[in-house]
Amino acid sequence: MTAVLKQADLILRGEESSRDLPRLLLLVLIFGMFYGAVMGTFSASSLDRLLQIVYAAIKVPFLLLLTFLISLPSFFVLNTLLGLRSDFGEAVRALITTQAGLTIVLASLAPFTGLWYATSADYSVAILFNASMFAIASFTAQFLLRRLYRPLIARNGRHRVLLRLWIVIYVFVGIQMGWVLRPFVGSPLAETRFFREGAFTNAYTFVGNLIWNVLTR
Repeated sequence: MTAVLKQADLILRGEESSRDLPRLLLLVLIFGMFYGAVMGTFSASSLDRLLQIVYAAIKVPFLLLLTFLISLPSFFVLNTLLGLRSDFGEAVRALITTQAGLTIVLASLAPFTGLWYATSADYSVAILFNASMFAIASFTAQFLLRRLYRPLIARNGRHRVLLRLWIVIYVFVGIQMGWVLRPFVGSPLAETRFFREGAFTNAYTFVGNLIWNVLTR
């Protein structure tokens, strides 16, 4: 565990070489599962509801890694079109390191999620709160990503454009994947299950309606 925490510290400090892919993926799994387990504790007052903790712990790192893999092919094409294919390997290493950093930040926010659950029993607000935790972690990870991308941008200014495109692609895919893989929090009024019926629908319509309903109560 000490080695894991040391590796996490190196990533946050920007001192990680980002060459050890298995170790970076292990960090995503460990810290992602930790936040997911906390995320799944909402209204965990019965044995059946405890299963939601296991489901959420599995699905959070799966969400992050699957979003990354789905976003990668289009990013490869964009790198090729802009004549930066020779730098793609270095760019991917920077992105994977950022994934690990994002997950570490997300895990650090888990106490806030636990505190929120202890003081609020509103399911809709719990969903929005967790979405805000993911948004904060993603925003914070951009500082690490920009630091890792600095040598690439210094080499060729077109990498700055690709960095912005990556963020747009990743966020767009991530929101939809989060919707497909739901529930993470799990409604106390619904049966505990790994996937919800009607998973393959549009996330953006639901999020808009959810925010509107919370604001107009």
